[in-house]
Amino acid sequence: MPKSRPPYPADFRWQTLELAQAGRSPAKLSREFGPTSQTIMN
Repeated sequence: MPKSRPPYPADFRWQTLELAQAGRSPAKLSREFGPTSQTIMN
């Protein structure tokens, strides 16, 4: 059975989204904050 984790808090998701839209790469955000780059792109 795959590991599951609780969803990220809404404010964390918005902050990550704003940084991605401002031009930060998903890979760098992934290394800095933890979620995978695919999660950030989704």
